[in-house]
Amino acid sequence: MADIQENYRLIVGLGNPGAEYRNTRHNAGFMVLEALLAGPFARFEESHTADSRVFSGRFRGRNLILQMPLTYMNDSGRAVGALSRRLGIEPPEILVISDDLDLGLGQLRIRKNGSDGGHNGLKSIIAELQSSEFRRLRIGIGRDGKVVDHVLSAFTAEEQPLWDEAVKKGASAVTDILKSGLARAMNTYNTRPRAEVEKNASSEKAASVPADNEIKNN
Repeated sequence: MADIQENYRLIVGLGNPGAEYRNTRHNAGFMVLEALLAGPFARFEESHTADSRVFSGRFRGRNLILQMPLTYMNDSGRAVGALSRRLGIEPPEILVISDDLDLGLGQLRIRKNGSDGGHNGLKSIIAELQSSEFRRLRIGIGRDGKVVDHVLSAFTAEEQPLWDEAVKKGASAVTDILKSGLARAMNTYNTRPRAEVEKNASSEKAASVPADNEIKNN
């Protein structure tokens, strides 16, 4: 059971509108909401308000709203602030899903609160709400080259299977937060992705095997 103090009313997925951004790394939040809307929230009804696509429905006996801001990433706070004020939703009742450069590809991190971590969408929301007390689900997109070029790039053919798995896990993390609470979900999902664990294990195994010259010198 979720903590009786936890009452999530608004799930925000961050991204940029437009076909040219649809499959880019920065649209992680949109992708997770789309996965939810194709699954457990398939019957939610769509409307357009507060410069956003808004989906309303019920989950486990409670009203729930999903929001995709259409203001572009750097101005996400304007849309989130407008909708939350209109509906009387407080920051602790909000869960925001975003990409994260500082996490390995596919790695999930759930947090109760915190700084923007250099993410302009989170920065905008914190400024508009005048609070950092909203919940976060961050999905790693890795870091490579220039930040702007990387976040607006698509996934490679090699990366895509891992990313598809991460989106599914992100959607499962959202439903688990709603069902069982933040702390329990953190224990489940705040781990390294399988590919990273396997890579590290292989590196450690290789490091444990002595080189030929070491064998000869012994």
